[in-house]
Amino acid sequence: MHYYAYEFAHSVLSPLRLGVSGLRSMLDWPLNPVASTPYGRHLAAACELFENVTRRYGKPEFGLRSTHVAGVQVGVREHIVASTPFCNLLHFRRDETVLTGKRYDPKVLIVAPMSGHYATLLRGTVRAMLPEHEVYITDWIDARDIPLAMGRFDLDDFIDHVIEFVRVLGPDTHVMGVCQPAVPVLAAVAHMASIDDPCQPASMTLMGGPIDTRRNPTGVNKLAEGRSIEWFESNVISTVPFPHAGFMRPVYPGFMQLTGFMTMNLERHMNAHVDLFNNLVKGDCDSVKQHQDFYDEYLAVMDLTAEFYLQTVKTVFKDHALPKGTMMHRGVRVDCAAIQDTALLTIEGERDDICGIGQTQAAHDLCTNIPEDQKVHYVQEGVGHYGVFNGTRWRTEIQPRIREFIRTIEYERGAIPTGRTARRMHHPALAVSPV
Repeated sequence: MHYYAYEFAHSVLSPLRLGVSGLRSMLDWPLNPVASTPYGRHLAAACELFENVTRRYGKPEFGLRSTHVAGVQVGVREHIVASTPFCNLLHFRRDETVLTGKRYDPKVLIVAPMSGHYATLLRGTVRAMLPEHEVYITDWIDARDIPLAMGRFDLDDFIDHVIEFVRVLGPDTHVMGVCQPAVPVLAAVAHMASIDDPCQPASMTLMGGPIDTRRNPTGVNKLAEGRSIEWFESNVISTVPFPHAGFMRPVYPGFMQLTGFMTMNLERHMNAHVDLFNNLVKGDCDSVKQHQDFYDEYLAVMDLTAEFYLQTVKTVFKDHALPKGTMMHRGVRVDCAAIQDTALLTIEGERDDICGIGQTQAAHDLCTNIPEDQKVHYVQEGVGHYGVFNGTRWRTEIQPRIREFIRTIEYERGAIPTGRTARRMHHPALAVSPV
């Protein structure tokens, strides 16, 4: 019933939104004598604030049209490499130019989280990786747009998708799991290692992921552990209403996930909107744009299939199946000790209030057969959860370490070709401390 109430509320607000939009247009009219008065500016700001708070936020675009390669600006085009009913594998293809020539940069598969937001939340992650890597990303599809006839999608299917996409890209692929995908990425690599798959990734980077939520549990972890699966099924699962393509599909609605995130920092979000109102009145366009750019992304949410959400809660947050060695994938136990040929880098944020310190590092204790000189852990000071993969610290301190880690693995395994491209590359060295 939550979903139907949500849709009903949007329907009720539609006439009011139309009236407010008309009023906003009148106030924007240059010949309106009220527009430039304090009253007019306050009223216009109130109209825009109402529109921002009540409108639907659709899926944003990545909008990455260019990047710099070796100091040269080149065009970037999105290309779908592989597709399933639940996900598209996007490649950000960089144009070749006379100056840059053909590149032999490492292939990096970024596994985006399926946790309520679209893959575009990692736009900053992709932008920073583009200049020196062939970047691919999992672009998960909103469950409310997937017809029920397309079947189920659970945690096992997520793991299967990671495996198949790595196989599509082939050997010497470097995988990055950001937040929630850390567990399925580790499970996927463990499965590939157990069957001696020739396409095992060269490295995997796990960033702010809940490998073992028993370590320094956060409020999110405690909520998940303190409620039964039946409670989650009864209180947060809804069916997609008509006329969406996924009509009658059981889902965990994105708006409920968003509500949970926002209530964790409600005062901060309320203050941000108060600041927006004041900046609109003052005409501070830069501050207004910065606010809108952030919330256009943050408030755009997608639904998750109910089976994926419930299985993830049970496996990761309640049973702690992966660190206990009891996690199963398609009836076979996930054995992280099978991993020998994939290097491991884990990254955590000092102030992460979603995935506590030590939860991602736990992967090192599970991957006992990866050589010690191929295992690296890094904690970034002064950042929270989102700062691990976005923002200034990500660009200036975290991403350079990932780049050097990948380059080091490429160099040691002889994956870097000879010739002009190789001569331009410096000798890599680990920029982070081994575990």
